[in-house]
Amino acid sequence: MKTTYFILIVFATFIVACTPKSKEPLKTTEISLADQIAMGEQLVTVLGCNDCHSPKVMTAHGPAPDSLRLLSGHPANEVLAAYDKEILKSYVLFNMNSTATTGPWGTSFAANLTPDPTGIGSWTEEQFLRAMKEGKWKGLENSRNLLPPMPWQGYSQMPDEDLKAIFAYLKSIKPVSNPVPMAIPPAL
Repeated sequence: MKTTYFILIVFATFIVACTPKSKEPLKTTEISLADQIAMGEQLVTVLGCNDCHSPKVMTAHGPAPDSLRLLSGHPANEVLAAYDKEILKSYVLFNMNSTATTGPWGTSFAANLTPDPTGIGSWTEEQFLRAMKEGKWKGLENSRNLLPPMPWQGYSQMPDEDLKAIFAYLKSIKPVSNPVPMAIPPAL
């Protein structure tokens, strides 16, 4: 009988030892809006968003983002040069600003990412997350897919906190009025 009590005591001790001590939820660290914006700025820089979404100016070191039009997308008044349609069988074409791209999908234009009404000014965080996670134009549920060269498939793997930081940064920058043209379907 002493052996049975000993086994029960050992078993009860094991059960108590394996039971979680606290039922408190895990604590998450809150970051300030300023820290979130700074993180978003760093991500926008590292991810190269200016490469496609900012018009360029020519410098001694080659093209550089135009500081007056950062992240404002393809200039609405820029006319694309004519090209030989045969070349599209072997190449994808970028304009000199890298804000317009022509390929088998037609011609796509880099979006205005500034908080202007012609950009993402009226977007919600939910729309931004949908655009980045699901590749939906303007983050609208039943809209067309984002077109190349936007690498949303890679960005869809980013943690929501990073995407929210990018959105906070984009909402904090200088608005630039620039209604980007609609995509042009491929020539038949």
